[in-house]
Amino acid sequence: MIALTHRRAVATMLVVTLLWSIAGVVSRHLDAARSFEVTFWRSAANGVALALLLAAWRGPSALWRSVRDGGRTMVFSALCWCVLFTAFMLALTMTTVANVLITMALAPVFTALISRFVMHQHLPLRTWIAVLLAGIGIAWMYGSQVGGGSLADLYGTLVALTVPIGGATMWTLAQHNARAHPDDRRDMTPAVLMGTTLSALLMLPLAWPLQASAHDIGLLTMLGVVQLAIPCVLAVAVGAVLKAPEASLLGLLEILFGVAWTWLGSDESPTPAVIGGGSLVLLALAGNEALALWGSRDEPAEPTQPAAPLQA
Repeated sequence: MIALTHRRAVATMLVVTLLWSIAGVVSRHLDAARSFEVTFWRSAANGVALALLLAAWRGPSALWRSVRDGGRTMVFSALCWCVLFTAFMLALTMTTVANVLITMALAPVFTALISRFVMHQHLPLRTWIAVLLAGIGIAWMYGSQVGGGSLADLYGTLVALTVPIGGATMWTLAQHNARAHPDDRRDMTPAVLMGTTLSALLMLPLAWPLQASAHDIGLLTMLGVVQLAIPCVLAVAVGAVLKAPEASLLGLLEILFGVAWTWLGSDESPTPAVIGGGSLVLLALAGNEALALWGSRDEPAEPTQPAAPLQA
């Protein structure tokens, strides 16, 4: 793979966020596929594409060795990816794109909190302030749904909430493994392949009998390849160059792009509560990541987790 300069890594991350952001608007143009079937087709296409990409990149034997030697950390990471891939698409079929994407943006908040209480990591004041402001923003969004909004929106947002929790759990497990085994440099990328394969297998019996049209299958296959597989591989390369706060800050663009695509490409527009609460969440997270990046500007780059992340 071609080595990335910092400028190319930033440009690549922008492309990654653009690709990630198309899931919402594409899902609004499906004909017959619903809920479990939507998730099945996207996860299945992603699994096939990732298997081909990773096999071509590292060779089939190296890919198999990574899966075989991954151990419990690989298994737990794959389960987290399964939750991410499954809950994201299910949530999109239940509530608005804005609700799902803004809820997903809470991943850094949950990561910070889990790291604090599980790994006893110190959190700076700026992170506690970001947690408080993001909590107020989410309460604003949730309150509008409880007080008079659709129950489907509320349930969909709750399903979407499992995405940042799953991502935070996965990241904390990776940190714990790195701390406990500092010499362990196993490649965890195959966990993404295992997670999406498990997601497809779990969704198939729930989606049966399949009713998607050829049009739907084409769109969902495109999502599996273009919106997931390709940007996931690119994110791995970017993570070796960009610092974690910088990658997280750029990753927030997915929310802005995703809401904009859906606003322009369908008749779905965010409510005032979602705009207000979501803006507060994004400002809190962006401010925290920007301050973290500023404070670490003279430190060496640290590897980051692809996605999810923020993407699922």
